[in-house]
Amino acid sequence: MKTYQFPEGFLWGGATAANQIEGGYNEGNKGLNIADVLPGGKARYELLVKPGFDFEIHPDQYYYPNHEAIDFYHRYKEDIALFAEMGFKAFRMSIAWTRIFPNGDEVEPNEEGLDFYDRVIDELHKHGIEPVVTISHYEMPLHLVKEYGGWRSREVVTFFERYVKAIFNRYKDKVKNWMTFNEINSGLVMPIQGLGFSIQNEEDKYQPTFQAYHHQFIASAIAVKACHEMIPDSKIGCMILFAPVYAFDSNPQNVMHALQEEQLFNYFCGDVQVRGEYPAFIKRYFKEHNIELDIQDGDLELLKEGTVDYVGFSYYMSRTEKKVKTDEEASQGNIIGGIRNPFLEASDWGWEIDPEGLRISLNKLYDRYQKPLFVVENGLGAYDKVEEDGSINDDYRIDYLREHIKAMGEAIEDGVDLMGYTSWGCIDMVSMSTGEFSKRYGYIYVDKHDDGSGTLERKKKKSFFWFKDVIESNGEKL
Repeated sequence: MKTYQFPEGFLWGGATAANQIEGGYNEGNKGLNIADVLPGGKARYELLVKPGFDFEIHPDQYYYPNHEAIDFYHRYKEDIALFAEMGFKAFRMSIAWTRIFPNGDEVEPNEEGLDFYDRVIDELHKHGIEPVVTISHYEMPLHLVKEYGGWRSREVVTFFERYVKAIFNRYKDKVKNWMTFNEINSGLVMPIQGLGFSIQNEEDKYQPTFQAYHHQFIASAIAVKACHEMIPDSKIGCMILFAPVYAFDSNPQNVMHALQEEQLFNYFCGDVQVRGEYPAFIKRYFKEHNIELDIQDGDLELLKEGTVDYVGFSYYMSRTEKKVKTDEEASQGNIIGGIRNPFLEASDWGWEIDPEGLRISLNKLYDRYQKPLFVVENGLGAYDKVEEDGSINDDYRIDYLREHIKAMGEAIEDGVDLMGYTSWGCIDMVSMSTGEFSKRYGYIYVDKHDDGSGTLERKKKKSFFWFKDVIESNGEKL
């Protein structure tokens, strides 16, 4: 087997989100956020993509798995010790905005929330693990959603600035790697998670969506500038959900359609955050969809001044496009659309598995931006079985991760500057898209199930020991 040379200091580790692991949704003076009102199971996905969500909790109708999640809020020391046993160099985590500002629009931060993350970050450092912190990861304060309309409102920029300056000031000596908005482009398909609002029935989706994006871009630029000023030795990046788009065939119409889909979904947000300006292609898109942004004096200059230091991205699947497609051709699992690719197999949830697509993605992103890249999410959601002896033999996960790490090794040989790899769901947690516990990604099994039952006991899977060897050998032993 070919061996690969990963850079010295490569950040091997795992990735999580506060709302999917912490639980303790009403402890420590935390306020409610979007994730707290999303039910588990098929109902979640339907609410995410259909208009008219009411952002209320209906306990008689739904189960809300994020309320307890896997109880990292009380068990973080145990979990971090397991990450350290694997040899993690980095741990990608997020801060729950509502632990710091429970409603989002307070003037002073919540000390209990700040103290909690002090303890988590200190525990990571105790084990020699570098925290990589996402500032906003699908958990906007519910008060800002209901009272201000989420990122539709320019006022939210001010509240976000207050939030980022509070956490930069508190953790400036402890955190050197930051990211602004998780999978910022996902708002194009799931505005509830990314933009903090639901398109209402009969409402034109284009104008509010792209105005909300403008506000997020301004907020991101403000955060980047503040980070550079307050923590001069830090790096702050953007984070994109990247899925390379393939044309179904060589028909030029399909090729052009695939290019346009890739421009909008994969590059629009990155171009603004990395290059500091709206890309040329979006101007025609705005014209064709009657979008007129409210851009205030100084906004465009601010975007130029607040460009990111690196590009973080998630990679789970590629996407195949055809200009005219039938329902029968549609890819059932890929939440970002497309048609089935006959050359690829799919996961238990229908996500097409394409390791070569990761190498393609790395090359495309590096060619476009010439900035360091960071794969901050990649993993396989699968059903895991606990054997009678307590073992979990997840060879399918090892195979998946091995092939994707090989693809990264090839991309590095291609000349790509790659900072690190934090695979998604290093410990089992609530699925973002389906709210299930049974969709497991972790190296560590958590005894928690879709109906809320379980002991929360942690068990090491076979992949735990495999990934430990990968890290110890800096990617040579796969």
